[in-house]
Amino acid sequence: VSTQSTGVIVTGSDCHGKGMESYQSYLSHLYKNRGQMSEYENFSQGYEELLQIPLQPLKDNLDNATYEIFEKDPIKYRQYEEAVYRALIDRNNPLPGEGPVKQVVMVVGAGRGPLVRASLNASKRCNIPVKVYAVEKNECALITLRNLFTDPYFCDVTLIDSDMRAWNPPEKADILVSELLGSFSDNELSPECLDGAQRLLKEDGVSIPCEYTSYLAPIMSRRLYNNTNKQSPDNPNENSFHMGYVVRLQNVWVFDKIKACFTFKHPNHDDPIDNSRHISLEFSGPVDSAPMDGPVPMEALLHGFAGYFDAKLYKDVMISIHPDTHSPDMFSWFPMFFPLATPTLVKPG
Repeated sequence: VSTQSTGVIVTGSDCHGKGMESYQSYLSHLYKNRGQMSEYENFSQGYEELLQIPLQPLKDNLDNATYEIFEKDPIKYRQYEEAVYRALIDRNNPLPGEGPVKQVVMVVGAGRGPLVRASLNASKRCNIPVKVYAVEKNECALITLRNLFTDPYFCDVTLIDSDMRAWNPPEKADILVSELLGSFSDNELSPECLDGAQRLLKEDGVSIPCEYTSYLAPIMSRRLYNNTNKQSPDNPNENSFHMGYVVRLQNVWVFDKIKACFTFKHPNHDDPIDNSRHISLEFSGPVDSAPMDGPVPMEALLHGFAGYFDAKLYKDVMISIHPDTHSPDMFSWFPMFFPLATPTLVKPG
């Protein structure tokens, strides 16, 4: 509470005979000794309950300001570096008496280069040489990459100006690296992009990420409902209620367990590949989990669903925005909010 600029109102009788100033003094003491805000809390200030339309980087070219925001997240790129590092070690099988085997790494959707740098850092850590192809179609990012790759540190990087799905490579990749995930895992078309790009990968090649799952939970939030309604005040059944939003959830009640929805794996060797998904989830209904003697059934007004994801980059190297497993201080993704045009009263059971 103390990290959210929360106001406090003190009412009632003075139980200590020292006047209300004593309560004010103690509250001031608590505020002065409150813990430091986390990187996630610092970054998300001002975004609470702010509805944002999800990015569509496949359709729209991101600008430099957007890239810069995401590049400030050290946790995500640290995890990617660790995933590439482990994959390089696992794939390094030199013949007796020979040195490490050079690995081909393709970064598809290279942006302004943070995944390229993470891949090179991983190579340096394990002393396994790499040849990196940085594939990017956004001219705004390409300008930055051309300048970046003049640095000798990137001497083993080849820049490819192309859509990953259209490029014909001179060789295939040992490791395919991407960051195409959205807040609901697949909502920025990561499965479709990577399915189109997996022809770049060797038969035994590794995709990073290799698996991701989306999750849903029912929520009650009058503020989120009102904010959605403001998008189309004259007709609440217009498009504002027919789409999902990226939002920093704060004033919400997640009144049932978070449940898994859809899982995608890469490379996908299904024939034919079919990314259509549907699922029926059953929730047991709202309960008040606060009482000391156990949960108590309650009623709730369902305003929509919160969406989350987690992703396995490589083996046990994960990134997650699932509340139970959230990667500490990672702020590249806020949860999704899928609103209902007509709130629904939900009873226990």
